Amino acid sequence: MGRISFSCLFPASWHFSLSSQILPRLMIPSLRQLLFIGLVLFLTGLLYLLVTGKGHASWIREENHFHRHLARVTDVDATDTSNPNLNYGLVVDCGSSGSRVFVYCWPRHNGNPHELLEIQQMRDQHGKPVVMKIKPGISELAKTPEKASDYIYPLLSFAAQHIPKHKHQETPLYILCTAGMRILPESQQEALLEDLRTDIPVHFDFLFSDSHVEVISGKQEGVYAWIGINFVLGRFNHEDSDEEAVVEVHVPGSDKQEALVRKRTASVLDMGGVSTQIAYEVPKTVSFASPQQEEVAKNLLAEFNLGCDAHRTEHVYRVYVSTFLGFGGNAARQRYEESLIKNTATRNKLLGQHIGKTAESPLLDPCLPIDLQDEIGPSTQKLYLRGTGDFDLCRQILQPFLNRTNETQSSLNGVYQPAIDYNNSQFYGFSEFYYCMEDVLRMGGEYNALKYAQAAKGYCATQWTTLLDRFDSGLYASHTDLHRLKYQCFKSAWMYEVLHSGFSFPTNYKNLKTALLVYDKEIQWTLGAILYRTRFLPLRDIQQESLKGVHSHWRHSFSFVNNYYLFLACFFIVLLSIMLYLLRLRHITAQRCTPSSVPWLEQGLGSPTLLINL
Repeated sequence: MGRISFSCLFPASWHFSLSSQILPRLMIPSLRQLLFIGLVLFLTGLLYLLVTGKGHASWIREENHFHRHLARVTDVDATDTSNPNLNYGLVVDCGSSGSRVFVYCWPRHNGNPHELLEIQQMRDQHGKPVVMKIKPGISELAKTPEKASDYIYPLLSFAAQHIPKHKHQETPLYILCTAGMRILPESQQEALLEDLRTDIPVHFDFLFSDSHVEVISGKQEGVYAWIGINFVLGRFNHEDSDEEAVVEVHVPGSDKQEALVRKRTASVLDMGGVSTQIAYEVPKTVSFASPQQEEVAKNLLAEFNLGCDAHRTEHVYRVYVSTFLGFGGNAARQRYEESLIKNTATRNKLLGQHIGKTAESPLLDPCLPIDLQDEIGPSTQKLYLRGTGDFDLCRQILQPFLNRTNETQSSLNGVYQPAIDYNNSQFYGFSEFYYCMEDVLRMGGEYNALKYAQAAKGYCATQWTTLLDRFDSGLYASHTDLHRLKYQCFKSAWMYEVLHSGFSFPTNYKNLKTALLVYDKEIQWTLGAILYRTRFLPLRDIQQESLKGVHSHWRHSFSFVNNYYLFLACFFIVLLSIMLYLLRLRHITAQRCTPSSVPWLEQGLGSPTLLINL
C-alpha cells in the first residue's frame, strides 16, 4: 500500500507517513477548510504573542508581583548566594546602646524605570535574617576615636562571610550613626568618622566612599522608617491599584503638571520611652501662615525621589516628619512627677500643710489605679502618692504638658503640622501606641477611641489588689510587668491626649492600626535607608540598555521559552505549506488525469512512496 512520507533532519530529526487510504479522507472539503482555518488562527495568535510579548510577559509580571508580595510576608527561605544576578548591600546602624549590621539583597533590576528595586533582608542557611549586634554604642569611643575601625571590624567581617567574595567590590556599605552620636561635639563626631573612612577600605573591598559614613538627623531617620514601612506594605508599587485606596498628589517641583493619582501611602505614629514621632505624606502643596512658619516647615518637610530615574516623577514624595523629645511615655511621666513634687511643695508652704509627706497623708493621684501607693522623688523631696483612678481627670491634668499653642496648623510643643486628610489617610501606631492597647487592655489592632477610652477608664477605676490578682492569674500579655501595671492608667491617658489633643485626630477616626510588626516582621529604618541610597543604581544599566537599541532589547528579552515558541511556529508554517502544496497537487491531478490513469485511487492499491525531504 502506497504511503506519503515526511522527514526532516533539522533542527530535530523526525519522520512520519500518511497512508493513501487516510489521505483522501483528510482532503474532504469541509474538514480541509476547518483544518486550514484552525491552523491559521493558531499561528496568528502565536505570532501575536511572540511579537507583542503580551502573553508570556504578562504571565511573568503577574507571577513576579505575586512572589514579591509573598516574599514580603514569608521570606524565610535561605538566600541563594549562587545566583549571579543577585546584588547585596550593607547598612550599619550605629545607635546609642549598640551597633547592628543588616545585610540586604535584591535581584537585578528589570530595566523598567517605573519599578523600584526589590530589596529584602538576606537570610542564612537556616532562614534567619543576617544581622549581628555589638555593644556598647560607638559614641562610647569619643575619647579614643582611633579604635572606631577596630570596633566596627567584627560586624563587617561577619557580613563579608555571608556575601560571595566576587561580589564584595560591587556591594555598597553604609555606616549611619543616630542619637548617640548626635549628642557628641562635632569635633568628636568627625574624629570617629574619619577613622572609619581611612581604615575600612584597607581591610574590606566593599563599595565604600567618604559619603557612605555619616551622622544622620532625626528627620532622616524618620524618613527612612516611613520608606521602610511603605515598601513592605507594597505602597510604592503603583500597578494594580484598582482595589486599594488612592490619593491625588501634586508632585513637588511640578506645579504645571497635572495631579498624579497613585496608591495612598501609610503614615506612622511611634511613641517610645523618651520621644514621640509622626511621619506622613503631604500629597498637596501646603500654604504657610507666616514666613517664620515656612522657615520651620523647611526643616520638617522632606522631598525625595525614590525612582531609579531622576527625571520621572511618579515616585516623588513629600513627607512630613517631626520628633518630639520628652513626649515619650516614660519621659512624660517623669515630667508629670517633677511637676507634682514642685507644685505640692509650693502649696504646702503657702497653706502650711504636709500633704504627701508621709504615707498616712498621701497626695491623691488620679493617674494611678485606685488605692495604689507609690513613692516618687529623691530622698530629700520624697512624695507619697495614692491612686484615685480617674481617667478623665488624669487626661485633663495632662493637657498642659502637651504645650499646645493657639497657632493654626500646629501640634505638640507648638510645632508646625500640615493638615491631615483624615477622610483619606491610614496610620500605623507602633511601640507605646501598641503596648498601651495590647499589653493590659488586650485590644491591640484597629483603634476605636470610644472603646479604648471606656477600657482605660475601667482599668483606672479598678482596685489595685484586683489588678494584682489578675496579673498573678496571667490575664495580661506574657511580657507585662509591675511597672506596666502601675503606669498603664497614666500612659493610656497620655496616649489618648497626644493623639486627639496633640495631633488633633478626631475621636471618630477609624484608620489607625496599632501594631508591633508588619507582616510579622520588625521594620527597621535601615531598610528605608538602603532603598533610598541605592535608588539610582539601576539607572546606569537602564541607560546602557537604551543605547543598544530596539534590536538589542529584543534579543535579550528572548528566553528559552520564547525560542521554543518560535520553533513551533516555524514547524507549523512548514507543515501548513506542505499540506497546501498537496492540496494544490491533488486539485491539478484531478483536472488533468482520467480515472484510468490513476487506477490505484479507485482500486485502493498502494502507490509508490513519495519522499519529501526538508
